[in-house]
Amino acid sequence: MEKGFEVITRTTVPELDSILGKPFQVLDDGFVRLIDYLGTDASIVQAARVSYGKGTKKVREDRELIRYLMRHRHTSPFEMCELKLHLRVPMDTWRQWIRHRTASVNEYSTRYSEAINVHRKTAAHEWRLQAAQNRQGSEGWLDEKTGEHFSQQELDLHKLALQIYEERLTAGIAREQARKDLPLATYTEAYWKIDLHNLLHFLKLRMHPAAQLEIRSYAWIIGQEIVKRWCPLTWEAFLDYLFEALVLSRSELEIAKALIAGDNEKGIRLAQKLGFISDNTTTVKRNLECREFEEKLHRMGLKIPWLKKTSP
Repeated sequence: MEKGFEVITRTTVPELDSILGKPFQVLDDGFVRLIDYLGTDASIVQAARVSYGKGTKKVREDRELIRYLMRHRHTSPFEMCELKLHLRVPMDTWRQWIRHRTASVNEYSTRYSEAINVHRKTAAHEWRLQAAQNRQGSEGWLDEKTGEHFSQQELDLHKLALQIYEERLTAGIAREQARKDLPLATYTEAYWKIDLHNLLHFLKLRMHPAAQLEIRSYAWIIGQEIVKRWCPLTWEAFLDYLFEALVLSRSELEIAKALIAGDNEKGIRLAQKLGFISDNTTTVKRNLECREFEEKLHRMGLKIPWLKKTSP
């Protein structure tokens, strides 16, 4: 060993090793499996201390340093950790997933192999209604009786699509063309490798209540079952400073300060000036930014004075 260099051993997490290869079921036939990982909380600390220089260990303990990095958005040390997952995901969910272009991906190919003979099924009580305010989201549930009709339709459609697909293959039609009418509910599989910084960004977006339920189900499994075991100090800091934190814009902060001081009229005037609400004296209309701000005020336990005369 060269003088001045420490002995290097591979860092491992026994709790994470215990779930290597274990499938965590998601939805009806999906799963997430941990295949491999690189680094731990200690790897993040080690990378950060290279930047800070010798002696930093005495200044901050590991937890304090990780929280400092997360709090101040020093992201590069988190890129020193990576994990590789094996996924089975419905194709419509995979479309959203693959938009995160910061991972290395190798997907099951239906040009080389026959399509996976599994489709995402929707139970009668699982049909969601279109949200009134969020054009890309859902809100509430279809009644189960009507849902039975659509679940049966779904089953019939999947059977027909599979039958046609198999007939094409039997006739010798190329797999790359035979697949073209398969439903988006068909499951696909992929290996997905990503560093911890970009994984946390993925989880912040996809664990959020506004994310689609299907991808949200995968994100919570990855976060709670894998990342929490892998880097518990980072997971704690992520929840505190990114996922469950409140971020107020300059405008929102000014309004909140007025409401905290008990000056509701000033809060209303500021909201009008900033375009959050209309200045109509009989009916108040709110824009999207205002509605999002109201959610923050609700979490802060503050009353929203303009709601008394608000229209949808």
